[in-house]
Amino acid sequence: MSFPKRAFIHQAGLLLAVLVVVFSGAVATESGKKSYTGYKLFSVRQNDQHQMDFLRQLQQAVEDLDFWKLDRVPGSEAHVLVPPEQVHTFQTLLAAERIPHREIIADYSRTTDDFVFASVRSVPRKSPILTKYLRYQEMVDYLHKLAVRHSNLVTVSSIGKSSEGRDIPAVTIRSPTFRARPNASQPVVFVDAGIHAREWAAPATAMYLISELVENAAQHADLLEGLSWTIVPIVNPDGYEYSHEQQRLWRKTRRQAGSSCYGIDGNRNFDFHWAEVGASNMPCADTYHGEHSFSEPETRAIRDELLRLKGRCKFYLTLHSYGEYLLYPWGWTSDLPESWEKIDEVAQAGASAIRQETGTRYTVGSSTNVLYAAAGGSDDWAFAVAEVPISITMELPGGGSAGFNPPPSRIEEIVKESFVGIRAMALEVAKNYS
Repeated sequence: MSFPKRAFIHQAGLLLAVLVVVFSGAVATESGKKSYTGYKLFSVRQNDQHQMDFLRQLQQAVEDLDFWKLDRVPGSEAHVLVPPEQVHTFQTLLAAERIPHREIIADYSRTTDDFVFASVRSVPRKSPILTKYLRYQEMVDYLHKLAVRHSNLVTVSSIGKSSEGRDIPAVTIRSPTFRARPNASQPVVFVDAGIHAREWAAPATAMYLISELVENAAQHADLLEGLSWTIVPIVNPDGYEYSHEQQRLWRKTRRQAGSSCYGIDGNRNFDFHWAEVGASNMPCADTYHGEHSFSEPETRAIRDELLRLKGRCKFYLTLHSYGEYLLYPWGWTSDLPESWEKIDEVAQAGASAIRQETGTRYTVGSSTNVLYAAAGGSDDWAFAVAEVPISITMELPGGGSAGFNPPPSRIEEIVKESFVGIRAMALEVAKNYS
């Protein structure tokens, strides 16, 4: 595969040459762990539409720039991880456009080293779910033990296997009252997490949700009597493990793509307006949409489970990080679906509950209008094809200046705050669909 050595961005009458090197972030690094030495994280304030458009063009033109956070909210800050060989050019471009920016991490490798060291520590008398990022096998072991201890409430099954052969676990949580009535039907809430490997806070939140619904079931009778829950805490186990072992910021699956690249972006792989906008046709790119829709066993597993629940599933929630957003269709266009107000009502309930509990403010709106257009996402597909009436993406809090690296000391804060919002949204759905 070849890339142009230079990309040109014409902005406000100024022709700016931007050096583009081969995209190092997505090329397979089978020989050893990827080094982030010298990578810098910048916070970039976008004050008006001109600056927002410029940053979006920069994101699309220069794949070496890893935009962790970028939205369409004037006055917000974008977060961009820049490799050492791009730092001077990046800052020169921003200065030419008079875009304010500041360095918030001088050397990202030190952050990841500190993070890995901290993540192996345990906190006495607290559940590991609250104190560390569980590895895949730890998640699976916990879920099976939970099913044994609470067999009247929980079942665990595999809804498919990853490309490397790992089971994709699904947890079904249903009140014993309804389990005793085989013909009884409850609205289903379907939650998934971890389709993007590097977003460790998402599986952590899903695991806490499972733990809370099961081990503290008496406190959440209102969530169990009116709803059935299916939760897939780790959709992309191969990528998740790879992000622990080899490349912390790995995003995609791990199936080989092309001659020298690995992985497909699972959240660009769903068969609704697939490959139309906001995804790449280059196999090494982080947003590579795959050779065809549903090319990945991981996305097919979610597809098949949602189709199995078609007509019963009333709320689809997919957990991502980071940014503190509650997003709904459409992701492929700035138009809104006819029933958008019903989805907005549920999302606003979640945002309001979180704001009242902790003060954190979530931005609510359609994916394209808040962030950017990106077709082939699971939320659009769930809404349009699986006919789930309430479909929402929840972008969880990040790690402050550490972005995708919330330290283990912040896991408890993040998952408990997120549960407040999930609980409020689920109760809103139960009120309307039970």
